[in-house]
Amino acid sequence: MDARGTGCILVIVSVSGRQPGHHFAKWSARVICTALVALVALAGCGSSKPAYCSARTNLQNSVKGLTNLNSSSGISGLKAQLDKIQSDANTLINQAKSDFPSQTSAIKSSLDGLESAVKGLPSSPSASQIAGVAASASGLVSSVKNFFDATSSKCS
Repeated sequence: MDARGTGCILVIVSVSGRQPGHHFAKWSARVICTALVALVALAGCGSSKPAYCSARTNLQNSVKGLTNLNSSSGISGLKAQLDKIQSDANTLINQAKSDFPSQTSAIKSSLDGLESAVKGLPSSPSASQIAGVAASASGLVSSVKNFFDATSSKCS
């Protein structure tokens, strides 16, 4: 037991050493000590999830945003979504690279590939150019999924 728990025991002992008939005081001290020990225990628990767990959810959501794009979104919509993905991916990479270096490196690499493919698009892309972007996006989705799989035990 730690010092805080011992302190509560001392309070109970000192209260119980008083005159008979002070049952309310003994009971109150016990309730207060129990509450204090519970609060200390809860404060120590906090969230056991690493910071990158929320970052991975943000990245997953921004990658899913690619599926919401349509022809009316145009290249500018795709570039805007790519900016969001890059921001979320960079946050995730910075938070998780020491724990998951190969997975975060794969995300960075696939993100760089998608960025190159999108930047290379003309204002009126051909079907093969769009297919190249789709293949790069698929690589990013795969690397994000691999990260999710690797971190599932820590973030669930």
